[in-house]
Amino acid sequence: MKSKTGDAVDSLSCIRDFIRWGVSRFTDESLFFGHGTDNALDEALFLVLNSLHLPYDLPADYFSSVLTQEERKRVTGMIERRISERKPAAYLTREALFAGLPFYVDERVLVPRSPIAELIKQRFEPWLEPGQVERMLDLCTGSGCIAIACAYAFPGAEVDAVDISADALEVAEVNVRKHGLADRVHLLQSDLFGQLGEQRYDLIVSNPPYVSAEELEQLPDEYRFEPRVGLHGGESGLDCVQRILEGAARHLADTGILIVEVGSSAETLQNLYPYVPFYWLEFEHGGDGVFLLTAEQVKVFHQDGR
Repeated sequence: MKSKTGDAVDSLSCIRDFIRWGVSRFTDESLFFGHGTDNALDEALFLVLNSLHLPYDLPADYFSSVLTQEERKRVTGMIERRISERKPAAYLTREALFAGLPFYVDERVLVPRSPIAELIKQRFEPWLEPGQVERMLDLCTGSGCIAIACAYAFPGAEVDAVDISADALEVAEVNVRKHGLADRVHLLQSDLFGQLGEQRYDLIVSNPPYVSAEELEQLPDEYRFEPRVGLHGGESGLDCVQRILEGAARHLADTGILIVEVGSSAETLQNLYPYVPFYWLEFEHGGDGVFLLTAEQVKVFHQDGR
């Protein structure tokens, strides 16, 4: 006797059929989406195309292509793993897209998903002039996705990518090599600014741990596959963010800017430092909880609050 899945697959033939089936299965099983996609259709599209080794910008005519028996097994196997394991799709495929670029990922790093990608594509305009950026810093780099995407955005810049986790830096090294950027993206194991000496930067970007202890316990199952060190920001969620604010003034160039993602901890941060003129960025393609401060504004943290 065939399984329910086997019976369903027998009635499917083309790529479009399997994407539609994946959407139905994900919806029936009430999966959580938030690791690169935010809905069942995009998740199914990503997994089906990846399983078939097809590009994510596949021309529409190809969606009517009929799958072989071996291809059907691969696709259905991936769809069913996503359901049974509750593991983020990027960990199943070992690939994630960020700022339009492919990155290797595994459970040693968070799945790239920051709205900062939109800022990178805009080259941080109007807050920076493209020719202004000679050195930049990515704190808590994880997979290296922000640092590498910034290296593409500013081809004349040197990029330092810092993380406290040796495991994360191993993944970042894979991606630096993958993109051929070892000459400009420099990986360094450091607890934030600890190993940076007196270096100053035109741009400091960070997507640090910012999940509070209470929120961490309430996250969907998919998050338990991600490294806790990349998520947990202490009791309030702001342990790492506060230390970035404390140290940024010593490492920003006079005309530099600081951009930090704090996600759901944005309100807590604003209430904690009402005197700091955080500028909360807006995103056309979704996302919030990212602030910008100029070098002069960062000094307010020290002058008025420390």
